Amino acid sequence: KVSKRYEMIGQSDALNRVRSIIEKVAASDARVLVTGPNGCGKELVAHQLHELSHRKESTFVEVNCAAIPSELIESELFGHEKGSFTSAIKQKKGKFELATGGTLFLDEVNSMDLSLQAKILKAIEEKKFRPVGGEQDVHSDVRIVSAMNVDPITAVRDGLLRRDLFYRLGGVQLALPPRPEDIPLLTDFYVERYNRKMERTITGVSELVRNALLAYDWPGNVRELRNAVESAFNLCTGSVIQLSDIPRYIFYHEEEKAVEPAEE
Repeated sequence: KVSKRYEMIGQSDALNRVRSIIEKVAASDARVLVTGPNGCGKELVAHQLHELSHRKESTFVEVNCAAIPSELIESELFGHEKGSFTSAIKQKKGKFELATGGTLFLDEVNSMDLSLQAKILKAIEEKKFRPVGGEQDVHSDVRIVSAMNVDPITAVRDGLLRRDLFYRLGGVQLALPPRPEDIPLLTDFYVERYNRKMERTITGVSELVRNALLAYDWPGNVRELRNAVESAFNLCTGSVIQLSDIPRYIFYHEEEKAVEPAEE
């Protein structure tokens, strides 16, 4: 069973198809490549795959490959020996070793240098790796779930992702689709969350707000919706969230010279 922390909220057909795929592949050790724009829930999918697998009692280790400087990411993934480079004042285990027996989530894997992608490919194929400055290989038993916010075929074509690594990572490919039908349920979920967090008693959003949320295209996906509700909580002084409480860009598009809706 998936813990409440990593649930995906909604009942749309698109989300139910995602749930079905997760349930089918979670029990195996198949590598899964999750794709979709930022904020759509790729990390939640990775956690669910881990929690529904036979590795659930072992470690889940996450690496945001885009957030680590290129000169440090090899050490972050594979570890290093003391003195292997200037700032290596002591031995350090890498994420591959820390995740042994569990799941390693490589987010934005296409952001890494191609030379490092080759080393990851080798670690996957041989189930072992060598720390930076090390002289002996370290065995690695990890299930790899990876994610990217671009189409992998496009990433391969543009030289951002090695074709052979794509084949290795994408044993199962799971693209997260947009799901506007879930916006009302997600909104209610975040209202309940921030009521608990901020000790408020807001009952919901006005009809105008709900219509505005449904009309907006949400380029930032679920994460953007969550932030919009949190922002509204900070501004709302009544029991119902009004248009004046939500970020103005959600219902007003300057390029279209739209007329701002009247307050209820």
